[in-house]
Amino acid sequence: MTGKRLRWMVLFTVIVGTFLGRLDQTIVNLAIPKVIDGFGITVSAASWIVTAYIIANAIFVPVWGKLGDTIGRKKIYIFGFSVFILGSVLAGLAWNLSSMVIFRIIQAVASSADYPTAMAIIAITFTDSKERAQALGIWSSSFAAAAVFGPLIGGPLIDTFGWRSVFFVNLPVGLIGLYMAMKYIHESVSAVKTIKFDWWGATSLGVALAFLVLVLDQGMTWGWTSGASLMCYVMIVVSSAIFGWIEHHHPEPIVDFSFFKNRTFNAALLNNFVVFLGMMASVFAIPIFAQTFLGYDATQSGLLFVPMGLCIPLSAIVLGRYLLAKFPPRSVIFWGTLGAAASFFFLSMLDPRSSAWSIIWPLSLMALFMGSGMAQRTNLVASSVPPSEIGVASSILALVRNIGGAFGIAVFGTLISTFAQNNVIAIAKNSIIHATTQAQYKTAIALISLKAQVLAYSQVYVISSIVVAIGAFAIFIIKKDDANKKSEMTKEEEMMAEAG
Repeated sequence: MTGKRLRWMVLFTVIVGTFLGRLDQTIVNLAIPKVIDGFGITVSAASWIVTAYIIANAIFVPVWGKLGDTIGRKKIYIFGFSVFILGSVLAGLAWNLSSMVIFRIIQAVASSADYPTAMAIIAITFTDSKERAQALGIWSSSFAAAAVFGPLIGGPLIDTFGWRSVFFVNLPVGLIGLYMAMKYIHESVSAVKTIKFDWWGATSLGVALAFLVLVLDQGMTWGWTSGASLMCYVMIVVSSAIFGWIEHHHPEPIVDFSFFKNRTFNAALLNNFVVFLGMMASVFAIPIFAQTFLGYDATQSGLLFVPMGLCIPLSAIVLGRYLLAKFPPRSVIFWGTLGAAASFFFLSMLDPRSSAWSIIWPLSLMALFMGSGMAQRTNLVASSVPPSEIGVASSILALVRNIGGAFGIAVFGTLISTFAQNNVIAIAKNSIIHATTQAQYKTAIALISLKAQVLAYSQVYVISSIVVAIGAFAIFIIKKDDANKKSEMTKEEEMMAEAG
């Protein structure tokens, strides 16, 4: 197999692993109602099946990134993939809530090894800057595609074979991906060897992330000012302060704070946070709107995302490659983010009379714009740090992406609820109800509530369009010369990559 063909097979291999891990994360959400019935548990209890996964996944991403750079990215990737397959089978065999949560944590810990090692493997494999940018963009698009196709694939699987099938399906696909990893991926390690691993830093960061994800996931249920939420805030601040102190004094910190002195790195992170905040929030909110106000079922709601799922990789492959050759990275990222912001504004025009097309075309537009900038954004992060620390840098990018998505869902959910309540009061104050019967009065009240909720979605999408538009300007933290400089690896870095 030629060198070029081998490089693209490596890319395809890590895409299989990344897509499978992210698909599992979204597809399981559809199975929760069936799991509730099967185990005879409450909705509140079942939420821990999802929450435990998110927390465990967030905690271990930085650990795997550092270990991959140290002991070998292929070793960590294959280990994580193997344990993920095992955890999937165990989750499919779970007999009660406790066993399910334990097996989901095993899945999450293993799945968190994928992102930092996969990105490092791609960055080391593709030494040519333009090829690497395109490869990273195509790979990044698999995250969004998995989030979109999860509901589409999950619905028929659950309806036909039951909820356990969403776990068992990982076995055959996972074994194929594992075989490909062993065959095509070459081992690579950092040129800088870790002598003393930063376990205390990893622990304190894990505690901070655990409480952050927990309050984002449960805060709306608990109340953002409840005792449980306040305890989470305190733990986040205290553990973050401890983590910062440890990292400043440890000779080999798990997160090198010098990264954050790099304007290119910071700009790419901030822009990535905003983009995924908007995307995950929209993926979260659209099915609820479609099923609540348009009368769609779960399968019909999933079909709305098919064009979006096709547009993201198409844009990353075609537009990303074309734009990279014609324009500087920061310009592509800026206009891509601004275009995504415009798509949110178009979604604010939805109402109960909207057709499926009214949802499909703004989502597809958002996908095209987001996909066009994925290659450049991911490549800027990979190119702004030494090859010896790509795993750590990519783990930070993963954290920012996951936290951005969690913030988006939490903020969207809270704002929709708050705006709906306020809108009911405002509309009622300015309405005159001409009702002569109790039935007419109930109908009028229902219409006020309906209008209030629809208006809430519109208001939130307008706000999100403004936030994402502002986030587009974050990329201008990078000077034009910096962007051009960072898009190319130096000869010294290429030699280090090849030596790794």
